[in-house]
Amino acid sequence: MVESWTRQRRLERTRGLLVDAAEQVFAEKGFVAATLEDIANAAGYSKGAIYKYFATKEDLFLAVSDRYWRSYFDKFAEVMASETEFGAREIEEIAERWRQLSHDRGPETAALGLEFNLYLLRNPEARERVEARRAEVVEALAKFIVEGIDRLGGTLLISPTTFAHAIIASTDSVELNSQLNDIDLYRTFVEFYASAIKMP
Repeated sequence: MVESWTRQRRLERTRGLLVDAAEQVFAEKGFVAATLEDIANAAGYSKGAIYKYFATKEDLFLAVSDRYWRSYFDKFAEVMASETEFGAREIEEIAERWRQLSHDRGPETAALGLEFNLYLLRNPEARERVEARRAEVVEALAKFIVEGIDRLGGTLLISPTTFAHAIIASTDSVELNSQLNDIDLYRTFVEFYASAIKMP
């Protein structure tokens, strides 16, 4: 039996295709140079279709970023789901999954995060427009961290929000510098993150 395409499924599919195209175009051209028309053309839609889902180019970029963070969270969650401790083996496995995710994204995509932050720094109005959405990402990561550490019986030595900010602030730099300088910083930074967790 063929599953019918509901209106909701069609909308989700279209949104997904737009986010796919945005990720590709942003990686190729950079955030500033990429236009909504470029993204619409790459997705095979009109520019007007984008506005049904995203009010601004910043919103579309944040959707791309949000999808990455969800994947990033899921990789960590997969490692920790069946574990009862957080030791050297778990740190190495988390580092390896992060390494692979970074490799799959490529250095251009890691550079995008830094470019977007610079864009927001130079454009206070844009920063205000996306402030709430960026706060949601931090809140989601902080919640994930607390749930994971509680399940392991550990204690976070700094506030969850500060920890989330530290991870977000360092991730793109770790990925970009690891690839540009041919040095593996993934395990080192996972160890830094782990140092903020006290295990029983």
